[in-house]
Amino acid sequence: MNRKAILFHGTAAHPDVVWLPWLRKRLAERGYAVEAPHYPALNLESITTFLPKVLANHTFDANTVLVGHSGGAALLLALLEHIDTGVDQAILVAGYCTQPNAENEPVLQDAYDWAAIRANVRDLYFINSREDPYGCDDKQGRAMFERLGGTQIVRDGGHFGDIDQPYESFELLARLID
Repeated sequence: MNRKAILFHGTAAHPDVVWLPWLRKRLAERGYAVEAPHYPALNLESITTFLPKVLANHTFDANTVLVGHSGGAALLLALLEHIDTGVDQAILVAGYCTQPNAENEPVLQDAYDWAAIRANVRDLYFINSREDPYGCDDKQGRAMFERLGGTQIVRDGGHFGDIDQPYESFELLARLID
């Protein structure tokens, strides 16, 4: 079975920050083909024009695992709604589905087809912190969990990596991925 993982960085970030390089290496060692694209326009460009570009750059199937951090996790909601096949797992780290703070959030859709999202993923995890400095907190995780089911994990982990929060590894993530 050819397992694939696609890792999406957060807003104003890139694939070589926080725990993303560590997770890429761990998954590759376990036999995963790992994609970690760089999307500088993430959460700057409207999701209506940005999403088709992301969809065109990747293929998805029942052996695909999606991991997103912050804005990349919010992107996963739109991806899961609009893909044409189901994926194995999606893990949203510091994700959100509504405006988390006063900043503009063009990665968010105006509304979501929650049933379509749920139908397109076998297993969902939401990892949020009670004290996320950007509002991507446990309440955001709860809002997604209540609409989609899956598993909500609440940690006291800030934003799980940021400019002022080094987060070199994330053992929990590696353990959650089948």
